[in-house]
Amino acid sequence: MSTAPTATLAGPADAMSPRPATGSTRWQRCRRWVLPLVGVAVLGLLLSHIHKIDWAGAWHALHRYSPWLLLAVLGLATASHALYGCFDLIGRRHLRHRLPAWRTWAIAVTSYAFNLNLGSLVGGVGMRARLYARAGLDDATVAQIVGLSLATNWLGYGLLAGGLFAAGVIEPPRQAHIGQGALQALGVAMIMLALGYVVACAVSRKREWVVRGRHIRLPGARIASMQLTLSVANWALMGAAMYLLLGQKVPYATTLSVLLAASIVGVLTPIPAGLGVLEAVYLALLSGTVKQGALMGAVLAYRALYYLVPLAGGLALYLLLERWAPVSDGQEGAASALETPAASV
Repeated sequence: MSTAPTATLAGPADAMSPRPATGSTRWQRCRRWVLPLVGVAVLGLLLSHIHKIDWAGAWHALHRYSPWLLLAVLGLATASHALYGCFDLIGRRHLRHRLPAWRTWAIAVTSYAFNLNLGSLVGGVGMRARLYARAGLDDATVAQIVGLSLATNWLGYGLLAGGLFAAGVIEPPRQAHIGQGALQALGVAMIMLALGYVVACAVSRKREWVVRGRHIRLPGARIASMQLTLSVANWALMGAAMYLLLGQKVPYATTLSVLLAASIVGVLTPIPAGLGVLEAVYLALLSGTVKQGALMGAVLAYRALYYLVPLAGGLALYLLLERWAPVSDGQEGAASALETPAASV
């Protein structure tokens, strides 16, 4: 998803916010109240079951973790965040913008930490838009960097989750209203979609499109393969962190499958950091395998080491990027112009 020559990237400021279609406008209006209502409903459901959780057992499980184990998990979490930063380096290579590699990586890592804790609009879109604009990139380039990073993350997710679902690693709970056969078919479809993307990048004759006023060029097969490889490795590191916290009592493939299921539920539920969603999914899928106290202790430790500790690092990087941003008057205007459309993505 690259652009044509640099001249096409420096389009007008409204390239990122063209006039929406009628259907898109209706969805944006409905989303303002539908998604918050869904979030409140899910949160209320979780709170209604909070008294049933073995909090004493969870606290005991947290105290039983050795410092070396927690250090190993923190190392995996750090490696995952660092690897996610490479997603934007793929965009840098594809778009060939002149922003230094270290700044590109730092912006991606910072936005990821804020994304996990404050939501995608704040971290994944808004934070990236501000920092890239402050660094001097135009809005069209920023839009394509964000799009390519999202594609990298979810295409790798589809390939990995599809393989696990198709292999029948995880059995869906009864309340999910989806059978094992349907889940396996979904897994096959996810694999085909991810691989189809690579094939399209390799053989497609038409390489460039104009979508809502934006020039988008399909990356080559090498970049597409790199996207899948980095994303799969990132998700695998996340699963390894939870695998260690669960004391290796649950097979790694099962642990990873549950984490992938919890991740997509967290995305669909508009609650910052998916609070309660991760816990609910793990309790639903693994409560018969691991004691509730140990399970909740593992999830709480995962939240602390993968969400909260990296947020402190992300905040430090953010302050550093703001302090050393090469801002000109024109770039300040671009930064302020980007903040408004980012909230409506």
